[in-house]
Amino acid sequence: MERGDREPLVRKTSSSYRTFPQSAARRLDKEYLRSLHNKRLYLAVFAAVLGNFSFGFALVYPSPVIPALEAHPSPALRLDQHTAPWFGSVFTLGAAAGGLSTMLLNDCLGRKLSIMFSALPSALGYALLAGAQGLWMLLLGRLLTGYAGGVTSASIPVYISEISHPGVRGMLGACPQIMAVLGSLVLYALGKYLRLVLDWRWLAVAGEVPVLAMLLLLCFMPNSPRFLLSQGKEEEALGSLCWLRGRDTDYAREYEQIKDSVRKQSRRVSCAELKDPFLYKPILIAGGMRFLQQLSGVTCILVYLQSIFKKTSVILKPEYDAALVGLVRLFSVAIAAVSMDKAGRKILLFVSAGVMLVSNLTMGIYIHLVPASHNGTVANATLVSSANLPAEPTNYITLIPLLATMFFIMGYAVGWGPITWLLMSEILPLKARGVASGLCVVVSWLTAFTLTQFFLPVVNAFGLEVPFLFFAVISAGNILFTGCCVPETKGRSLEQIEAFFRTGRRSFMR
Repeated sequence: MERGDREPLVRKTSSSYRTFPQSAARRLDKEYLRSLHNKRLYLAVFAAVLGNFSFGFALVYPSPVIPALEAHPSPALRLDQHTAPWFGSVFTLGAAAGGLSTMLLNDCLGRKLSIMFSALPSALGYALLAGAQGLWMLLLGRLLTGYAGGVTSASIPVYISEISHPGVRGMLGACPQIMAVLGSLVLYALGKYLRLVLDWRWLAVAGEVPVLAMLLLLCFMPNSPRFLLSQGKEEEALGSLCWLRGRDTDYAREYEQIKDSVRKQSRRVSCAELKDPFLYKPILIAGGMRFLQQLSGVTCILVYLQSIFKKTSVILKPEYDAALVGLVRLFSVAIAAVSMDKAGRKILLFVSAGVMLVSNLTMGIYIHLVPASHNGTVANATLVSSANLPAEPTNYITLIPLLATMFFIMGYAVGWGPITWLLMSEILPLKARGVASGLCVVVSWLTAFTLTQFFLPVVNAFGLEVPFLFFAVISAGNILFTGCCVPETKGRSLEQIEAFFRTGRRSFMR
């Protein structure tokens, strides 16, 4: 068959099924669709991403709780301008420690067991928060839930990418971010409800539910076929792939491709091998994306969202604004999930960074130019202490910070939120995937800790506009980084992506 006759057939079929006669191609297309729609794959993904739901819930836990603890009658639990930043930021320090430990857990226990292991510190952390009698219990609870979040941050994207079908890997790769957003939104909703009828401690009790559900469901899910092959468990790996793709599909062909890829990378990565562009280029790209993602300010904005809205005195109450932003975030991630495998990763990253740039710039200029009588700020007041001030008469111009924040979250959720996690799991080579994913999470959360720890002091010293103008500069850098460094991985198998970095030939990515 000539090349010209063959290319249309190649475009019609999956990357796993290449040059075959037309009758065989039709049969393979049917098998491709059956494997694409196997419900067991989606059940396994759902079980895993319950960990991200808990992560999103725990991340924004301080948003409704800090105002309640600032007014707490007990001095042992009352937060002030010195302890509130620690309550907000210690979670990210725990997440960095979780990512660091996952460098070993991912390769020793495997992706699935690492996710299940995270349930222990998460459940213990929520228990400490629910029964806290002093500041140390609050901080330790936040630290433990952060540690669990770091483990799931490094393990879940890798697990999903390794079990996913190439045709839906983009959509499924966005599911961790969707569930994290959903967890945050549920926290905002419960925070508003529980403040009216119950004590704030019940928020921590509610956080135990998704943790236990995740642990129970994952007991019945398979391990990643790639991890099992890397451990020499060939029969178990074949059974896992059969379960994920369906018995009536040509899963054996995909199994052979994965087996060949694992065989080429059977040894663990050594320090000398890190000089190989095949290893250091994807690691630098993934780490750089995680670093820039956090420098864009998303964690600071989410953690201190209600306090920021209180300071800028938008028309709605801060808790309603936070819930509205959460809805926008959920809607935007859903858009990213359905468009990622059609539009591609890079175009969404460009759009995302552009929207974040404009939003942060608008927020910074607004806070700098609008008089205090319009934006509700009080001279020399701290961001934390302003959360307790009575609301001043508002003006419709105060819709600007709400809209700017909504567009920032929308931009982040469309691209730099979910795609950063997805690309990390796609481009990292198998032999370094466990260690490198943990390293990327460490970089991410150490950056987030630094920002959340210094956010309030910078606001108190220089004003709220300074961080937002800094975030705008970082967003401009995100655009340049995307154009210069990020490869397009839409529709490519993990083996094709590895071949691209190994040889530098773009033909492997077409």
